[in-house]
Amino acid sequence: MSKSWIRHGYNKVARAVGKADPKKQQDIPILKGHPAAQVHAEEALETHETVRSRNKVLKEFKIYRWSPDHPDNKPYLKSYFVNLNNCGPMVLDALQRIKAEDDSTLSYRRSCREGICGSCAMNIDGTNTVACLRPIDADTSTATTITPLPHMFVIKDLVVDLTNFYLQYKLIEPWLKTKKPPKDGREYKQSPADRKKLDGLYECILCACCSTSCPSYWWNPEEFLGPAALLHAYRWISDRTLSGSVHRGAIAVINRGPEGLYRCNIIKNCTATCPKSLNPADAIQKMKTKHLFSQPVEVVGSM
Repeated sequence: MSKSWIRHGYNKVARAVGKADPKKQQDIPILKGHPAAQVHAEEALETHETVRSRNKVLKEFKIYRWSPDHPDNKPYLKSYFVNLNNCGPMVLDALQRIKAEDDSTLSYRRSCREGICGSCAMNIDGTNTVACLRPIDADTSTATTITPLPHMFVIKDLVVDLTNFYLQYKLIEPWLKTKKPPKDGREYKQSPADRKKLDGLYECILCACCSTSCPSYWWNPEEFLGPAALLHAYRWISDRTLSGSVHRGAIAVINRGPEGLYRCNIIKNCTATCPKSLNPADAIQKMKTKHLFSQPVEVVGSM
């Protein structure tokens, strides 16, 4: 197991409980309030310092390979070696270099390279994340292992089938619905306080890292909607700033019963793995609370 991985894991826990050594933390004001991004920035700076101090740094990447063109062949991990001196700081940069220079048959998704589109979601060293935001670990004594998002049907190599994931997102009807026109006939106004309620919800990039790390979703992918869809459902429930507006799609999700909401056991894998530092578990818990308070006592007692 990588010593660097253990160290960064310790730093995450120490930062969460407020016991991290401030002398060892990089002060990056723009990342304040975004712990995942802060950790990634620290790792990137550490990698940069390591690479700059050496003439040639070869890093091994073990990448999951499987092709539908050869369905009888079992999946396997293939090793590639990348010179970090000639590579960008992120795992996606390494994948780009491998595909361009070593193996053009390697398949993966990518688009924005800025942590906005969620396309390059995959499992890197046991953690679901997006490759464009995950710094390369400069520890060359161990390999970086890259596999597809877990418990998903693999189309090829690192590409998984997200059809069911997007259908579940569509089920909550993710758009604002209104019953009355704006008072001035031009626009619906939103106060700063109402806008603040959406922080931690609207930033979701639908990368599926949270849902594919959730045991409840692994066990019931056809029934349980998963953390990502439920986070967005709560986003639209929270956006009640329009006069008379009720998001019936999201409410219907809550009223579906156990498979819609109550299969969540608050394991919090979703919160731990989110590359945008969001908290789906908290959103789901708040929806449960809203739902229980809206039910008669007899119904709550039978749940």
